[in-house]
Amino acid sequence: MHSRRIGSVEVAEIGLGAMPLSIAGRPDEQRSIATVHAALDAGVTLIDTADAYSLNGSDTGHNEALIARALGTYGGDTSGVLVATKGGHVRTADGGWETDGRPEHLKRAAEESLKRLGVEAIGLYQFHRPDPDVPYAESVGAIAELLDEGKIRMAGISNADPGQIRQAVDILGKRLASVQNQFSPAFRSSEPELALCDELDIAFLPWSPLGGITSAAQLGTRFAAFQRVAEDRGVSPQVVCLAWELAKSPRVIPIPGSSRPETIRDSVRAADLRLSADELAVLDAAG
Repeated sequence: MHSRRIGSVEVAEIGLGAMPLSIAGRPDEQRSIATVHAALDAGVTLIDTADAYSLNGSDTGHNEALIARALGTYGGDTSGVLVATKGGHVRTADGGWETDGRPEHLKRAAEESLKRLGVEAIGLYQFHRPDPDVPYAESVGAIAELLDEGKIRMAGISNADPGQIRQAVDILGKRLASVQNQFSPAFRSSEPELALCDELDIAFLPWSPLGGITSAAQLGTRFAAFQRVAEDRGVSPQVVCLAWELAKSPRVIPIPGSSRPETIRDSVRAADLRLSADELAVLDAAG
């Protein structure tokens, strides 16, 4: 698989979004670990997780601990795998979602993530979601302090608008390595953020790049253009979608979610699919 860069680290063009392995409807642990191992076998070197990928507040950190076990039981070399995790979005006791961007929470969350992942420093730590009750600069400032303390190797932000990206750059400078926003054929409102990341040489990691857990399988039905190109190329609409996103910018690294080995094996095929200018124009016009 071809590689792209997050900060100074080279990773494969397609990553693994591990969220489906831990939220409602999660597969059993054997299949979850098999999915991670299938991704590694296919050449994936970026795994995206978060402390909030769990069923509820009592299950916090499930996904991080699962990724640690999967890496620990893999028979091959995992030294080149970048694990990205996030803090600042929390699960409530009843399984709801809340934000907590307080510096003290982010620092404590990072310490707990370090323990669950079993590493000396987190490869990429991302502020998960802006907290309307906490000044953005204070939250990002906590991420900067984690960098200074050596607790994390690279910093990122998620669910950020252009103003917040620029604010993070003001605080972190060149140390802002990534922006992770929702982007797919069904959700294109992050085009300005993608363009800004391209301008500033920051990796852009689309989350839910296939339209989300419940919609990914229907991508070809919802967007006929992706189905037509897929039939012409002899691949799935999902592969066409990821190839379309890769063509947007060399800074784009999609992280499709997967809960089965078969789906991640299919996703990585996008790294070898080069779409023509005509095909890209048709896909850009779809939706």
